Amino acid sequence: MKKNYFTLFVSLSIFIYIACGENNNTDAPAEVGAEVVNTGNSAVDKLTRQIAEMPDNASLYAARGGAYYENENYDEGIEDLEKAISIDSTRAEYFHVLADMYMDYYKSRMALNTMKRAGEAFPERIPTLLKLAEYELILKQHNDALFTLEKIRKIDPLNAEMFFMFGRVFKDMGRIEEAGNAFQSAVENDPELIDAWISLAQIIAEKNPILAERYFDNAMRIDSNNIDVLHAQAYYFSNIKDDLPEAIRVYKKINTIDPQYVEGYFNVGLIYLDMDSVQQAYQSFDIASKYAPENADVYYHRGVAAEMMGNNPQALADYKTVLNFDPSYASAKAGVQRLSQ
Repeated sequence: MKKNYFTLFVSLSIFIYIACGENNNTDAPAEVGAEVVNTGNSAVDKLTRQIAEMPDNASLYAARGGAYYENENYDEGIEDLEKAISIDSTRAEYFHVLADMYMDYYKSRMALNTMKRAGEAFPERIPTLLKLAEYELILKQHNDALFTLEKIRKIDPLNAEMFFMFGRVFKDMGRIEEAGNAFQSAVENDPELIDAWISLAQIIAEKNPILAERYFDNAMRIDSNNIDVLHAQAYYFSNIKDDLPEAIRVYKKINTIDPQYVEGYFNVGLIYLDMDSVQQAYQSFDIASKYAPENADVYYHRGVAAEMMGNNPQALADYKTVLNFDPSYASAKAGVQRLSQ
């Protein structure tokens, strides 16, 4: 959630800095009343000084809350965003960022309640209603999400994002045919809505693989380097069409675009294991371990490949590493027991 919405908030913060002007004494400690505080965070300290000068400026509290959020200081960030809202409740983005903070802080109920407050404050603001519906979906409040989306339909009957969200809710409810119809409506109203093409292709793939490829092609036409499109396409090739070499090609393309995309290496390793190409599988898992050094599944599968290659010392070491991360990992326990005899 944080990465989806924080860009907007950063832009807001930049605007705040420009609007409020620079404080020339940037190296001085932050001062609140008679107490001198220096947090070591220059952005926070600077904003704290400005707040001391303008204690009723909501945008300053919001910006400082964003700075805290960026550093995962959730309690302080939440306090500042609540303060900003108490001063100026007309800024929908304050509610959005506060909700994201709660969600990233594993307080999903508070996140939803914040978006409900936003929905009441901005009953005709479509981005706010869409975000509310998304949070209702996350918390499995499907009927509430559908009700929120119906509000959007009354405001903008052809809103593509609304249809896309309808599709997500229906899919989560297991109402697959209705989900497909909603995704179809989404792309009809916005042919550039890439996530809707992906979702539509995934639904169609089970019944009509040839048609699904056309939908994947439409998504690729919009952005041939989109990681989500490529990942969905690779999954389709490996699990629906059973074209493992093509799946490997797509996953390798992903890792050309993003060398740190661990799932690409990991899934290629799994495919190589299915193809009995054990050496290549080991190499793929080995690369994945470099980018995900605490991922138990990566070490387990590298151990499996090592054991299949006859390299039992390496396999045993990998299984033991898995148990360091997750002592309950049953397959790794069995591996250690098997190779320790």
